[in-house]
Amino acid sequence: MTTLYEVLYASTLALTAQVTQVAGIVTAARTRNAARDITGLLVFDGMHFCQQIEGTRNDVLKLMEQIRTDPRHMDVTVVHEGSLIERRFERFAMGYVASGDEDALMRIGQGDGEQALEQFLALIPTLALDPC
Repeated sequence: MTTLYEVLYASTLALTAQVTQVAGIVTAARTRNAARDITGLLVFDGMHFCQQIEGTRNDVLKLMEQIRTDPRHMDVTVVHEGSLIERRFERFAMGYVASGDEDALMRIGQGDGEQALEQFLALIPTLALDPC
């Protein structure tokens, strides 16, 4: 059995990026993530991203390096990472949901470790998830 790993990060849409680019990012990421057996959930409020990604440690860390160097993101901050017993978002190659609660994403991004993860997981029941 492969050991799972998860990362929860927060970032901000770069000043040079357009909100309209996010749909294309999500579509491309779903394809790439499915090929790598990476699952997770992305929440976006129009300016801030908060995403939990899970898979093998190697694959998750490679993806995080791509996200850190993606010019459409700025202020990428890992707020939680660690081993995972089972997937939290098994049905999502990349679940995506828009949130109108900018304060919630900012709080998660300023959190640390388990506190940030708990805030992220508590936000999920309030969102209308798109499982594609």
